[in-house]
Amino acid sequence: MTDFVVAGAGLGGSLMAALLGRAGHTVEVIERRPDPRTGSVEGGRSINLAISERGLHALSRIGLTESILGMATPLHGRMIHPVEGPLAFQPYGRKGQAINSVARSALNEVLLDAAERAGNVRLRFGRRAIDLDLDAGALLSVEAQSGQSPERHRGVVIGADGAFSAVRGHLQRRERYDFSQDFLEHGYKELSIPPGPAGSPRLEPNALHIWPRGGFMMMAMANVDGSFTVTLYLGFEGPDSFAELATPEAVERFFQREFPDAVPLLPGLAGAFLSNPVGSLVTIRSRPWHVDGAVVLLGDACHAIVPFFGQGANAAFEDCLALEAALSRHPSDVPRAFHEYEAERRPNADAIADLALTNFHEMRDRVASPLFRLEKRAGVVLNRLFPRWFLPLYTMISFTRIPYAEARVRARLQARVVRGILAVLAIAAGVALWLLLR
Repeated sequence: MTDFVVAGAGLGGSLMAALLGRAGHTVEVIERRPDPRTGSVEGGRSINLAISERGLHALSRIGLTESILGMATPLHGRMIHPVEGPLAFQPYGRKGQAINSVARSALNEVLLDAAERAGNVRLRFGRRAIDLDLDAGALLSVEAQSGQSPERHRGVVIGADGAFSAVRGHLQRRERYDFSQDFLEHGYKELSIPPGPAGSPRLEPNALHIWPRGGFMMMAMANVDGSFTVTLYLGFEGPDSFAELATPEAVERFFQREFPDAVPLLPGLAGAFLSNPVGSLVTIRSRPWHVDGAVVLLGDACHAIVPFFGQGANAAFEDCLALEAALSRHPSDVPRAFHEYEAERRPNADAIADLALTNFHEMRDRVASPLFRLEKRAGVVLNRLFPRWFLPLYTMISFTRIPYAEARVRARLQARVVRGILAVLAIAAGVALWLLLR
């Protein structure tokens, strides 16, 4: 059996190690951070994950569905918070359909345990990947803190080491390697709403809360302990930006003006805001994802996306299943397996990257629009009348495993149908009104 070296013990790397170990391969996982299960976790910036059908399907392959759902909070729709006026709930799909809010750290720990249980998997924490030796088939690493004690890890290398991947960095130095990174002009900052008395949630727990403000927005997702992870998406520079919110007074004025209903829920708001770091949001595209049978990339290492469709982890998990399937089809021809894996996944990675960017503008600017709500309502009605023919885009992405690229094409066609129907109804209503007023 082929030996593998996985760079990165995050979500994709841990799942890939578990799948390979269960298939009988010997796997060594190299991770820069300390083992998060020991409690010695680096301070970091993390957005709660939304695990949906694609991710659950992948997790079921290693028997984790029930345990993950047990630590998740189901979200059945969006709860829109205007500056003034009543809240508005927008369901994601049919009754019972929900995405699942999960803490990234908790999911990562469960996946690491699953990798160790798979057998043939060795986890090496506190070691930083620094280079590849493709001729010898090895990954080079050093101790993360000291930069000393170099080691060579022999095997087929899988780069699952995130958006700023060291493995991809080596590939970028090769001729004819295409790479792009596009940062949003917006960053994000996390805050927290603590639970109420006896651990009771202080907002509706089974909804994704959104404060759309046109140009920026805030979101909140529930945790199982009754708290909420709050994420503010704001421009780095300019009016209403992180650069402007540099004093406690400025922070308090901004939140009182834009998010008045959230202020009582955020104790110590100004202090937490000013002390918490600002994260960046990047879309990364690259090709090729592999070099012969020596190295291959997955997840953010080859296609990082912004988080606004909740599909980053789900897409990485689909990568893992596609790569495992390709290796199973061609156990003695790893280069062919890698080629088929990339041919299947790269068009879908490009599609979900585009959809995530579009959804950012939708959530920030359009969810409060009456016309947007009318279009969404028309889509729900058509789905109920013709469930096999008409599937809303969000349903296809979150509640099916239709390939992302196929879902995007289908959604464009359906959007034309919805707008055509609404136009016909508007004309008919206008004609009827005209006849009544004659």
